[in-house]
Amino acid sequence: MNRVVPLAGILLVLAGGWLFFWNSAPGEYRNLPPANTGPWVCFGDSLTEGYGAVRGKDYPSLFAQKLGTKVVNLGVSGNTTADGLARIDSAIKLKPRVVMLCLGGNDTLQQIPREQTFANLATMIDRFHRSGSFVVLVGVRSASILRDKNAEHFENLAKEKNVFYIPNILDGVFGQPALMSDKIHPNGDGYEKIAHRLEEELKPIQGLLLLSPSAVSKP
Repeated sequence: MNRVVPLAGILLVLAGGWLFFWNSAPGEYRNLPPANTGPWVCFGDSLTEGYGAVRGKDYPSLFAQKLGTKVVNLGVSGNTTADGLARIDSAIKLKPRVVMLCLGGNDTLQQIPREQTFANLATMIDRFHRSGSFVVLVGVRSASILRDKNAEHFENLAKEKNVFYIPNILDGVFGQPALMSDKIHPNGDGYEKIAHRLEEELKPIQGLLLLSPSAVSKP
């Protein structure tokens, strides 16, 4: 005997299936939209601090102008991932909405074991996530001339932690004399190019990153 299934029941099943797919879909970013309401934070080393450019021409400052929101520059020249981990509490206290995490270059220069570098990055990501921040992992190329030995590790870490990943911060800048202040650091024009690229990369989710949590919770 044929039975007519109520339309409401069908819709309920479909809705449940859609929600399951959405919540379990691979590549879903953690803390999007962010729970925190503080400023954006750029957390890194000399590339973040702006070494090689005059004050205000560092990429966090230029990035803030493009976004129209507050961005705090927490770059410290010479920092390794271990140094970053040691001072992470100062960043978490700001309750950052978004953290642009860019460390690892000095680890490469100091020949710190790659396993330790990425273990430190993983710990920092976990701590920022627990605090309610959205994390953007910004890759740093290894010192190898022929092949970027860091790229695969950054990509795998981003997938493991469900964070937005932007490869090689110096892509399109490194090796361009007009954009570099020395062999490692950009000049003001180079940091401008980096800020523009970061903005372009984040455009697909920028609205959610800038949206207030209260706006998200409204029906």
